[in-house]
Amino acid sequence: MKRVLIVKVTSLGDIVQALPVVADIKRAYPGVQVDWAADEAFAEMVHWSTGVDRVLSAPLRRFKKARNWSDLKAIAASIAELRAYRYDYVVDIHGVYKSAIIAFLARSSRRIGYQSQDLGERGAAFAYTGRFGPRPNCDAWHGMRISASQALGYEVEGPPVYNLRLPDATTQPFSFGSEPVVAFFHATSKDDKKWPAAHWIETGLELSRRGFRIVLPWGSPGERVEAEQIAAKVPGATILPKLSVTEIAQMIDACSLIVGTDTGFVHLAHALQKRTVMIFVATTPDHCGIDSPYRSISIGDGRSVPTVNAALDAIDYVHSGPNALEESHGSAAA
Repeated sequence: MKRVLIVKVTSLGDIVQALPVVADIKRAYPGVQVDWAADEAFAEMVHWSTGVDRVLSAPLRRFKKARNWSDLKAIAASIAELRAYRYDYVVDIHGVYKSAIIAFLARSSRRIGYQSQDLGERGAAFAYTGRFGPRPNCDAWHGMRISASQALGYEVEGPPVYNLRLPDATTQPFSFGSEPVVAFFHATSKDDKKWPAAHWIETGLELSRRGFRIVLPWGSPGERVEAEQIAAKVPGATILPKLSVTEIAQMIDACSLIVGTDTGFVHLAHALQKRTVMIFVATTPDHCGIDSPYRSISIGDGRSVPTVNAALDAIDYVHSGPNALEESHGSAAA
């Protein structure tokens, strides 16, 4: 086997959690080239993977919103790039129309996707010449590893390996002192996934008493207002400037602890091997949670709002791991 294309188009957290598929394939087939097709909006973190040989991207999401001629030309150019090589296998671990179209356009006679009942959009089935087995009884992240292994004929071994290498920071839009820093990812894409501001404040007050400095990232004006509400009640809490995706990743890597709701950046923190607590309010962690002994944990059952005490217990758990108190800056992601 010489070259494989992985298709996982969106979104940030899903792409990050799919990256261990690359390490699995390269372990099973030393020397194989692994390319990855993603939406331009999320291709940045695929470039951080040391195992991906070629990143293919197009502004699919932006074109859907704006219908710009320049974006259409960029999509056409990306199709030409997609077809520059013939693939032994195309593995679509997304399972919707746009991923299926990418798989269909790629030059390969073996295009593998989900069974119809497991597809996000059933019409995507037109693109595939073969199917994964039935969806395994496990979380979504391990399920993607299993599906890829079924497509390519190997066994999944060991914990997920992300192999992320962040770009060096040329400028620092934030500066941390010697004290341990915790980032609160309080913002969510849906209101029903939010943890109450009062809970963030109470947690921030307790962590501040423990000697942590709290920093609050944000991405929209509404999220900044929420950050201001928390910072106003937590002594020493800092509202960060608006950061790019790369800058947020670098900020995460400089922190001692990440606490946040079920969002892509909290999944990224887990992949970067940071001590991470993920809070589930309206959904359950069974399908999309994170878990690594003494390092990452998910709390919440999707039926009730996790308490502050539950969050603090989770923080104590991830901070009780080996050398936890000594870790404060710059982890390397394996």
